[in-house]
Amino acid sequence: MLCVSSFVNESSVWPDGEDGQAKITHFYPNPATSYINFTFDKTVDKNYSLQIYNFIGRKMTDLRITDSKITITLDDNYLRGLYVYQLRDQTGRILESGKFQVNK
Repeated sequence: MLCVSSFVNESSVWPDGEDGQAKITHFYPNPATSYINFTFDKTVDKNYSLQIYNFIGRKMTDLRITDSKITITLDDNYLRGLYVYQLRDQTGRILESGKFQVNK
């Protein structure tokens, strides 16, 4: 399994992150074909949301974090290419961001 860190740095956290710790501990498989899993640190608040955008900025998915692991099915709307994920708090502030690839 190959995991990729974010745009920012190896810890995958924005400099103003709440506690300086990564919130998304893993996302796999990368590249993805039919699904992608995100696992979260135990400190992730249930009010956080995970948003996925295609590389031209169209929002593909917006999910409330309900568990320590979320599986997103990559339906026919997910074409081959790069996608950006963002973990946001309840105010909409980006806590973490990164990218993954879809190969179909």
